[in-house]
Amino acid sequence: MAGILILYATIEGHTARVAERIAKGLRDKGYRVDLHRADPAGASLDLAGYEGVIVGASVHYGRHPGHLRALLRKHRAALAARRSAFFSVSLSARHKPAAAQRYVRKFLRRAGWQPQQAQTFAGALPYSKYPAWKRLLMLAFVGLAGGDTDMSRDYEYTDWDGVDRFADAFARPLDAI
Repeated sequence: MAGILILYATIEGHTARVAERIAKGLRDKGYRVDLHRADPAGASLDLAGYEGVIVGASVHYGRHPGHLRALLRKHRAALAARRSAFFSVSLSARHKPAAAQRYVRKFLRRAGWQPQQAQTFAGALPYSKYPAWKRLLMLAFVGLAGGDTDMSRDYEYTDWDGVDRFADAFARPLDAI
């Protein structure tokens, strides 16, 4: 079976959970999957031995991580030679899907990469993981959007069945090889 690399960038860890779910789904289908966190220090990326690459990143303050964009830009030719997909995790995907899609289009354009598949997933609102200043900032943003403002608990909005469908759709063309 084909080797698949899942590369992800995360802050509070929810994007890692999405990446792990995708990896599990692909492993259950018999694929060899390597899961790696994107290094903010800009370490190199070796795509040899992978027939497919899935990249995931979270959106914070309207942006995906710059270090990931730079890494993808550097390796865009190697990415273009493989089956590839991108997933984005954000709170915007829950209530403002058009905004979430704009973030993805802008990120991919700036990275100079066009994967065969791109998807947005609603993320999480982990108040308990935020420092005090960020809890208050998130409370203001979420409150203005009409979201969940009870800071005594965390919220998870991810459609896990949608994550499974994303993994299945990625594997389908590889299954035919």
